[in-house]
Amino acid sequence: MEVSRQFTLLLFTAACMPLLANESGLDAKAVRTAEGLRDTAMGGSKGYAIVESLTTEVGPRMGGSEAYDRATAWAQAKFKSLGYDKVWLQPVTFPVWQRRSESARVISPFPQPLVLTALGGSESTPGDLRAEVVEFADLEALKAIPDGSLAGKIAFINLKMLRAKDGSGYGPVSNVRRTGASEAARKGASALLIRSVGTDSDRLPHTGMMKYEDDIAKIPAAALSVPDADLLANMLRRGKPVTVEMNIQAGFTGSKTEYNVIGEITGRSKPEEVVIIGGHLDSWDLGTGAIDDGAGVAITMAAGALIGDLKQAPKRSIRVIAFANEEQGLLGGKAYAEAMKGQMDKHQLGAESDFGAGRIYAFYAGVSAESRPVIEQIGKVLAPLGIALQASGGSAGPDLGPSVPYGLPWAELQQDGTDYFDYHHTANDTLDKINAKDLDQQVAAYAVLAYLAAETDKDIRPEPPKAEK
Repeated sequence: MEVSRQFTLLLFTAACMPLLANESGLDAKAVRTAEGLRDTAMGGSKGYAIVESLTTEVGPRMGGSEAYDRATAWAQAKFKSLGYDKVWLQPVTFPVWQRRSESARVISPFPQPLVLTALGGSESTPGDLRAEVVEFADLEALKAIPDGSLAGKIAFINLKMLRAKDGSGYGPVSNVRRTGASEAARKGASALLIRSVGTDSDRLPHTGMMKYEDDIAKIPAAALSVPDADLLANMLRRGKPVTVEMNIQAGFTGSKTEYNVIGEITGRSKPEEVVIIGGHLDSWDLGTGAIDDGAGVAITMAAGALIGDLKQAPKRSIRVIAFANEEQGLLGGKAYAEAMKGQMDKHQLGAESDFGAGRIYAFYAGVSAESRPVIEQIGKVLAPLGIALQASGGSAGPDLGPSVPYGLPWAELQQDGTDYFDYHHTANDTLDKINAKDLDQQVAAYAVLAYLAAETDKDIRPEPPKAEK
């Protein structure tokens, strides 16, 4: 009797297996192949060697610079050396911003130097600008004062960023960086200083892009290092007027065409359909762009190359994109979306690595309900890496975001960003912040995700747009 029940159970299980496979469109062989990719990467991937090459041979590579041109040549050569079937360039044209020089000091009542950096997009000061500083706790406090009331003064917004594993502390303070200069100009200020958008205590300021509103004076804007923001606040707390001298020389110098660099592993039966992964090739000029976003480029290049080493390619093509000039306004991502908007139905899934080099711990997907079985199967193969599939949440990532309105289904492999904003956009963004084994885990995850999304018999559909409230 017991043997009979066991036999019946075996028959039932065998009968159900095709049904389970049909739900995800992935058979046992595909799953085993993905597990093999995962385990191979965990045993040692090419991820660290790639980011070491980029940071050593090119280093900082700001959009519009000669160094970015060298990064473009580096990426083309790297794709080819990794065995990609196709490598090509996609043009991206934009205005070029340059940082030339920057300095600041307290003139009175306690003379000493300050450490700052110009925000990307800032205009220059008219030589040495001297003015009294007025402190604000946040952007709302600045907005609350009467227009014109800061005439001839420097506005100083001293909003502290909160540390968070998922980076959720970034939004409120990055808005100060992006929009604070125009708000300060509206109040009559001659310049803006902000507390750096960062969670560190190093005397290294964090740069980042800002943007002026139309028809508002374009006043210079800069970020103080976190310790210098504290120093300035301590001076102001003593109740005496504090005068600062700052000299920022920066600005736009015409336009330039640069390139997204794209490598592709050709699919065996549906080559015109693609799974896209990638990161952005540009960086700010202060560090060597290791975690932002050399790591993302290296992770996805290595994952694609691992799939390319298989004896049999997946059904769909794997496309890896090294995006141009993300830092100054998602320009490479926008160019890709515009060029591909008529072909977005050929895009099976997209995922972007642009949050440093911390280990991945969560998996999100912006796909339809009928596509969830594919995502759930991918999640099962990712689980041994310590990655948990989430029922909701997440986002496509900055450079893939512009493609989502055109119908791109997306996935997010969420990294641990606990210390990411200690180094973000600073001179401390260097190779020593990257752990090679952590990078192997990320290469493993991207290889699993890209391979299974490319191999499934099911078309992955995007999440339906949310109704406006």
